[in-house]
Amino acid sequence: MSVTQNSWKHEYITTNGVKLHYVTQGAGPLMVMLHGFPEFWYSWRHQIPEFAKYFQVVALDLRGYNDSDKPKEQSAYVMDEFVKDIEGVIKGLGYDKCILVGHDWGGAIAWFFAYAHPEMVERLIVLNLPHPAKFVQGLSTPQQLLRSWYIFLFQLPLLPELLLQSADFQLIERTIQGTAFNKNAFTQADLDAYKDAAAKRGAIAAMLNYYRNSLSQFMPNKKWGILDVPTLMIWGENDTALGKELTYDTTAYVRNLKIRYIPHCGHWVQQEQPEKVNQYIKEFLVI
Repeated sequence: MSVTQNSWKHEYITTNGVKLHYVTQGAGPLMVMLHGFPEFWYSWRHQIPEFAKYFQVVALDLRGYNDSDKPKEQSAYVMDEFVKDIEGVIKGLGYDKCILVGHDWGGAIAWFFAYAHPEMVERLIVLNLPHPAKFVQGLSTPQQLLRSWYIFLFQLPLLPELLLQSADFQLIERTIQGTAFNKNAFTQADLDAYKDAAAKRGAIAAMLNYYRNSLSQFMPNKKWGILDVPTLMIWGENDTALGKELTYDTTAYVRNLKIRYIPHCGHWVQQEQPEKVNQYIKEFLVI
């Protein structure tokens, strides 16, 4: 069965007091895809048509991004609200559970959601975002602190907004293209799409508010139990922001875990190596 981009649909759903935009394709069980920073639903362009052969794929614009609502209050960008957004999307689409896929910030939300609502996650797939407990542990090491320098920059008022917006959003382009291991993964049209999404009114401040609340979200003293949801981690080994060592010993927190590493691949794993990512997800889902 061949599925083309022509059958993608742009839809909106209101959940938890915000209107979220999403792209959907396919029919059947629900697969929800959550993007990272500084992206939007488009980061899943290589996965949507492939998995629409088997599922109703829903690739969200997270709150604050692209065509989703962008609340002005910084307090609107906390994990409790993100988790409620996803719960409302699943239920609002008429499902009681989904296969949940997340990358970067979307991966963080996916981890927290799976802990909050394990009964609503049939399978969890996280790309280049460690278990939150492992990330907190990593921040106690000099090497990960250096890799995470931008998180601390983003805590400053106004300056990060000015930096990201300057010179026609060149920093957005450099953040993606400059940290990709596979430089051919992104066309200029792809990079322009990310810049156009970031240029929408209120988007930059909203995107930064994820980080401005992040240090309180990843609580160092939080007691993480053992997650029973079958989980796949896919990791581009050449990620410049998150070290591979953050994946080690994740089995201390996840009972049923599979990790697939992809060499010669950076942080933007589903875009840099889409065929490998799709293959590993299919093998995990046995499709």
